[in-house]
Amino acid sequence: MRSAAQLVSLISFCAVSLPCLIFFTGNLSLATVQWLASLGTIGWFVATPIWMGRNVITDVEPTI
Repeated sequence: MRSAAQLVSLISFCAVSLPCLIFFTGNLSLATVQWLASLGTIGWFVATPIWMGRNVITDVEPTI
């Protein structure tokens, strides 16, 4: 599951960054870049928290 989420995150990152670079060269329309970047952003925010978790400490007493 973790490696699948990492793969989806990598594909999503490429879907955001590569169309922007291709648009800069003039080979892709702005509407296509916007759609791909939107889909890549959604994919990134869905997949990345699955594998990029952090340890949360729950039993800590507050220090005053």
